[in-house]
Amino acid sequence: MEREKIIQNVKKILSEIPSSVTLLAACKSRTAQEINAAIEGGIKVIGENYLQETLKVYPLVRKGVEWHFIGHLQRNKVKKIVKIFDIIETLDDLKIAEEIDKRCVQIGKVMPVLIEVNSAKESQKAGIFPEEVEDFILEVSKFKNIKVSGLMTMGPLVSNIEEIRPFFKLTKSLFDSLKTKSIKNVEMKYLSMGMTDSYKIAIEEGANIIRIGTKIFGPRK
Repeated sequence: MEREKIIQNVKKILSEIPSSVTLLAACKSRTAQEINAAIEGGIKVIGENYLQETLKVYPLVRKGVEWHFIGHLQRNKVKKIVKIFDIIETLDDLKIAEEIDKRCVQIGKVMPVLIEVNSAKESQKAGIFPEEVEDFILEVSKFKNIKVSGLMTMGPLVSNIEEIRPFFKLTKSLFDSLKTKSIKNVEMKYLSMGMTDSYKIAIEEGANIIRIGTKIFGPRK
């Protein structure tokens, strides 16, 4: 998609959402030129799924934006991920948490993470089941170089988008409940929910980060 169209798309979305909601541009398979156009339109947060793709575009993208890792975490990629990214949105494994902590100690960094919630309990999907989230967070909170900063959910694939609402509602109630507990190294700040087709419902249900790709950049090639 050409530069002007991307800029217009970003501006339109930003004009329609509350200022309290962060629009994350989901940049999987997008070029540095496309990402820079989105930044020109007003994007301040870039989301990437793969380290290899990020390493290609990272040096060519305008400075002054925040980078969020929104893909599946692999242990052997953590060392490089913690150097580049400002937030990891997909933590759901204690061994990975241990690796993040270890690598952050080496570079003197405290890494904000969101816990990925498998809100629909889909066996083929990543994420922690809702009833196990608090126990998982208590374990993660023991790592000094990790800061639990909120929750993220994908929600299930549904035929009618309204059907996703209960899963966003559930994740929000979990978020609110965790907010009331004073757990060391935990500050429930971000609730990342909703993509191109579901972000409006996500905002209605309390999301303050939405992850949008297609509506900004057009369909993937």
